[in-house]
Amino acid sequence: MTAVDERRMPELFENLDVPDGLKVELLRGEIVMMASPGLVHNCIVTSVMDQIPRQDWLRLQMQDVDILSENSEPVPDLTVLEQAARPASGRLVPSEVVTLLVEVVSKTSVERDYAIKRFVYAAGKVPAYLIIDPIMAQCVLLTDPIGTGEKADYTAQRITKFGDPVPLDLLGIKLDTTEFQTFTDVRPHSHP
Repeated sequence: MTAVDERRMPELFENLDVPDGLKVELLRGEIVMMASPGLVHNCIVTSVMDQIPRQDWLRLQMQDVDILSENSEPVPDLTVLEQAARPASGRLVPSEVVTLLVEVVSKTSVERDYAIKRFVYAAGKVPAYLIIDPIMAQCVLLTDPIGTGEKADYTAQRITKFGDPVPLDLLGIKLDTTEFQTFTDVRPHSHP
């Protein structure tokens, strides 16, 4: 087996031939593949997107985000940035122009969404990261990123149960969660 220089991972990732039905991300130099999301997941993402004013915000589903400091190119469920910060073109949106990233937790993404992506997004200085969890029927809003690399994290955390509004002050809205559905027959986890 030949070792791969970690600096070449973005190039290898960009040229990867991905089978239909799979979502692929680069997280801290590791390529992660997962099945495409289901109906509960997609309905939640659509609901969030529909509540963010289009005239002010660019709302992008499954957009590659470039976090250079982390050797990461995650593909969040929803990426939100100001219309004025929109890049002219390209596959990657720099994390520096992103205002909010949203991930909807699945049965297999709990650890990635609550731990790995939390620290990667904080290292990328993304001002707000919203985790929507249909397993635990809650939203976890993380704000105020500090630190770099492995020491990066968010300093503020707000947990809101489905049915209660989530204040997204950076966007000037309160997110209505009353329509968010939950997964059935899934074992609870211990994260927020």
